[in-house]
Amino acid sequence: MAQKIVVTMADDIDGSEAVDTVSFGIDGSTYEIDLNERNAAELRSTLYPFMESGRRLKAARGRRNSASVSRPESAAEIREWAKRRGIPVNGRGRLAANVIDRYRSER
Repeated sequence: MAQKIVVTMADDIDGSEAVDTVSFGIDGSTYEIDLNERNAAELRSTLYPFMESGRRLKAARGRRNSASVSRPESAAEIREWAKRRGIPVNGRGRLAANVIDRYRSER
């Protein structure tokens, strides 16, 4: 018998089904949050006036290691990878560092 595993992302604000992972930064820290369409639009519209008045920073020049050059993985990718391997992960919120490290080491 075939099995089909379906992984869905949960909105980190209200728990509904998320459709987008949004990255943003403030005070030198970068954040990532999974959101449904409404919450993603609300976040973007709230930040838009500040983005319009601010300056977009270019990537810092200098020596980079291969990890910073590669495409950053999304929380959804890591959750799906972990579930396929039987590693317990929550459907929302921050991923454990050891899960992320293991994901990166097996890539």
